[in-house]
Amino acid sequence: MSHIVEVRTEVRDIAAVRSACRRRKLAEPTMGTFQLFTTKATGLGVQLPQWRFPIVIDLPNGRVSYDNFEGRWGKPEELNRFLQAYAVEKATLESRKAGHSVHEKLLDDGSVKLTVMVAGGAA
Repeated sequence: MSHIVEVRTEVRDIAAVRSACRRRKLAEPTMGTFQLFTTKATGLGVQLPQWRFPIVIDLPNGRVSYDNFEGRWGKPEELNRFLQAYAVEKATLESRKAGHSVHEKLLDDGSVKLTVMVAGGAA
């Protein structure tokens, strides 16, 4: 049986963040306080490609803070790619923790199809 799932991503898992960074070939994320133009944010910093300032993840509440000056200091597509990678990594980690196998397929439109094999079939 097939199921379509829509994911609203809250970024809370440091292991999945690290895996998403490796998947996207980004520098290792670091904890700290980061300058975001006129403000500062504390949390896990991730430097996206060609972004002037890092995104900063507050893991306990799942929020991502950033200042890309309406796309002038960083393309929103890079943030979307990172969030997609995080969601895929988190779903994969949780599925494997539960003893399931996961097959990933990149679709022509850039989305990712995950097939989770559970006892008795696919979920």
